[in-house]
Amino acid sequence: MRSAPSPSADRPTMPEGYGLPDTTEGVLPWSAVEQRLVASRHYWLATVRPDATPHVVPRWGVWVDGAFWYDGAPTTRHARNAEANPAVTLTLESGTEVVIVEGRSTATRADADGLGARLAAAFAKYHDDGYAPEADAWSGDDGGGLRVVTPHRALAWFDFPNDCTRFRLR
Repeated sequence: MRSAPSPSADRPTMPEGYGLPDTTEGVLPWSAVEQRLVASRHYWLATVRPDATPHVVPRWGVWVDGAFWYDGAPTTRHARNAEANPAVTLTLESGTEVVIVEGRSTATRADADGLGARLAAAFAKYHDDGYAPEADAWSGDDGGGLRVVTPHRALAWFDFPNDCTRFRLR
């Protein structure tokens, strides 16, 4: 697995009264956030419909090489939304140990002997649920419905407001 460079970390901008510390002392390390992104089994993906209203859907996926990879039929509402407007937000389930990732979702493919093998290994967390894609699942011309969220910003906290951290990626 390739490791992405560590993003820069600082405090987000929030209205006065939220209690955010004035310094960066105590911000979260990216490694702690990424660990939760890798370990999670359930993610929420928000896209924008053609009429500019939000659409949110739970997704299975994997965090590999500093990005979120998921698959599904290109005819789903979320995939069609992302094709028209690739700006997406990805969150984990917890409202107290929060991870919010903003980025772009694009259709892609993965060769079986490289990325496909790493993705198939990461998707092993869903084998007990009956989903076990092979390394070549995403190698065809259509990519098997594979999409990747390339992150550009993340917000996380596990002890709000003390460790509330903004990350700038890529």
